[in-house]
Amino acid sequence: MIFYEFPTSERIRTLLRLESAFSTLAHFIGQDTSDDHHAAIMMLFDLAEIGARGDIKSEFLQELERQRVRLEGLRDNPAIAEDTLENTLDNIEHIHDQQLELTSRFGNEIRESEWLSSIRQRTTLVGGAGQFDIPAYAYWQKQPTEVRRQDLLGYQAPLLGMRDMVAVLLKLLRENGRPVSLLAKKGKFQQMSGGQVAQLVRIGLSPELAVVPEVSSNRHMVNVRFLRPPTQHERGIQAEMDVHFHLASCKL
Repeated sequence: MIFYEFPTSERIRTLLRLESAFSTLAHFIGQDTSDDHHAAIMMLFDLAEIGARGDIKSEFLQELERQRVRLEGLRDNPAIAEDTLENTLDNIEHIHDQQLELTSRFGNEIRESEWLSSIRQRTTLVGGAGQFDIPAYAYWQKQPTEVRRQDLLGYQAPLLGMRDMVAVLLKLLRENGRPVSLLAKKGKFQQMSGGQVAQLVRIGLSPELAVVPEVSSNRHMVNVRFLRPPTQHERGIQAEMDVHFHLASCKL
């Protein structure tokens, strides 16, 4: 099953972008070549840029606290697994308290590093990270793999609290949407939303289906349209076949 996710608010878009950036960063740090580690540096810059857009750390902390209060109200509910609930609450409390102790904004360490800043300024130019542009960076790229990796892990360390915060919020969001099996006749589906706007619409499709979803959602309805993927020679077009899919409307 392939899941496509469609956020309907800027906050959820930011969470998904951060999740993707952290996943990509971990991948490139785990590789061995200097090119991979250059890509990891670029991902650090992307994370710092996302962190500079308003006080997202404060927003996420408020959301964590709201979720903690909501989950506290589920105690003694026989339909809820007590061990799972307690583990989730402990995790939220740990992450929340850890982030409260840090006074700097998310990504501040990256933005304030003179060495990283010198690289970032040059990499805004096409091919701007060449040896003649930044000799010190070229020297670092020639260091042993483990030396570079340890440096990258050090730059990543102050960001791990935010990574954990993003992970727990997205886990709660996804778990709050129960997937329903549906049929889009001739590639189109429409469902009344009952005044409840989902923060994240998840579409599950069999990988054997050569279609991709397009979703629009508001407080009145959810519209799903399935398109045949565009190719090199033609744009994507409306699928005319019936499409079986799963839909989950998720909200924190």
